[in-house]
Amino acid sequence: MPHATSALPTAPAAPGGESVGPLERGLAVLRALSTGPARRMRPGDLTRATGLARSTVDRIVTTLAHIGYVRIEDRDVLLAPGLMEVGNAYLAACGLPDDLEPYAVLLADDLDESVSIAVPDGDGVRFITQSTRRRTMSLAFRIGDLLPAERCAAGTLFAADWSPARHDAWRARLRDDPADTGFPAVPARAVPPAPDEVEADFASRIATAREAGWSADDQLIEPGLIAIAVPVRDGAGQAVCAVSVVSHTSRHSVESLSAHALARLRDSAAAMERALSATAARSPGAPADHGADTSRRSKEELGPEFLQSLARGLAVLAALGSDRGGLSLSAAAEATGLPRATARRALLTLQQLGYVTTGDGRRFTPLPKVLELGYARLSGLTFGEIVQPHLARLVERVHDSASMAMLAGDDIVYVARMPTVRIMSVNITLGTRFPAYATSMGRVLLAGLSEAELTAHLARITPRPLTRHTRTAPDDLAAAIRAAGREGHALVDQELEEGLRSIAVPVRDRHGRVIAALNVSTHAGRSTPDAMRRTVLPALTEIAAAIERDLAMVTERTRLPIP
Repeated sequence: MPHATSALPTAPAAPGGESVGPLERGLAVLRALSTGPARRMRPGDLTRATGLARSTVDRIVTTLAHIGYVRIEDRDVLLAPGLMEVGNAYLAACGLPDDLEPYAVLLADDLDESVSIAVPDGDGVRFITQSTRRRTMSLAFRIGDLLPAERCAAGTLFAADWSPARHDAWRARLRDDPADTGFPAVPARAVPPAPDEVEADFASRIATAREAGWSADDQLIEPGLIAIAVPVRDGAGQAVCAVSVVSHTSRHSVESLSAHALARLRDSAAAMERALSATAARSPGAPADHGADTSRRSKEELGPEFLQSLARGLAVLAALGSDRGGLSLSAAAEATGLPRATARRALLTLQQLGYVTTGDGRRFTPLPKVLELGYARLSGLTFGEIVQPHLARLVERVHDSASMAMLAGDDIVYVARMPTVRIMSVNITLGTRFPAYATSMGRVLLAGLSEAELTAHLARITPRPLTRHTRTAPDDLAAAIRAAGREGHALVDQELEEGLRSIAVPVRDRHGRVIAALNVSTHAGRSTPDAMRRTVLPALTEIAAAIERDLAMVTERTRLPIP
């Protein structure tokens, strides 16, 4: 499995010569963007990292940008939150986070230590869920991060079940990369130990773990980090994942951590196994319909610069998360709206590349390797990093300043902003607070409250006239707020400050709750209220929807800290 970004190899062709070349090459570009040391790369960097021709890289980037998997900023290429769609598909299809995360959360609360669940991925270990404690010294790994098996407790457990071929592959990797530079999530070894020493130590820990039924990590990753882990097995006795309790030497030694946590860790793993057995007894549901194939329209729009087979292959991969355990060929074709032969070629290519398997001979199931496609990097995005590119697009379209705010008590607080360049412009900084009743963003946020919450808010505040236009009568304010809820936007005309006019729309989370507001502000002399509704509101609504899609994608499996 390739980890580095230099001259990423292309996998052998799928059986029967049916591999989809553009899909293979597109995945190579995504791997380069996902594992490189920098979060952004120029097309020339991608050419060198993948060994592909520059013209091929340009067409791949154009296609990936069109489907929302990358974005182009100036001349740089960056991963976009839309790419998490394929990682979310793996997590949904495997079902382990849905079944086991509640137990991990309870265990973390019980022990007051971080708990993680990881699965085997080749000769590595990949995180699929975490419940962390917020401390000065806390766990920094993310869902999707890959660790070398020999440097973590979970890997020791998985290695106990390795075949001779897997052991041979691990030894070859150890010789080729003794410093672990191919694992971006872990610190590279400054002075790598001899492979023979690593192998002997690992063999000893495997034997101990096999006998004891649990394993320990005593600062194998970095100084201070310790963990203990136990396997979670399926009905056939196979270790499908491992659950770990992670701490720091400032709180525990391995001995004291095992005394504190091992019994409850084993109890939690047993409960997880019972949950997996109960799930296995249930029949799979009907796969979700992802709709008609949209790649044809994109091809007509962009012409030869759009690689239709790449877009279709990624759509097939994303569709495999429609049902637990993956989809049959027929179901995958139906879910994507693609011809059966097209879906088959994509699936065979993905199988050859190690992203899917047909373990039962019928269903194509995503494998943990799918998470290497940017999931860890994207799951670490902050709220500002997600929304700021959208604000830049909005400002580019409307040529006025754009902002986002959240409700904080009776005020709004600015959490993101993109100013425009004008001689006369709106000067507001992050953290600025204004009374919610007098702002467009405040009114759409207040419109998201329940009737009881809104009534309590209006009874609690004492509106004061900030300008001669400010509405202060409770009935007038209530009417304006309810109108914002009905109409989906609010326009405030010089009520906060003379000469300042703004229009705002709500931004909702993946459950439909209003969590923020997006607005455009301008000088009253540059546009009338009707003109703002006619020219700005459509762009504002479109950008808000794009922000909601990205937030929903990022928060489907990860927790996003809200400012």
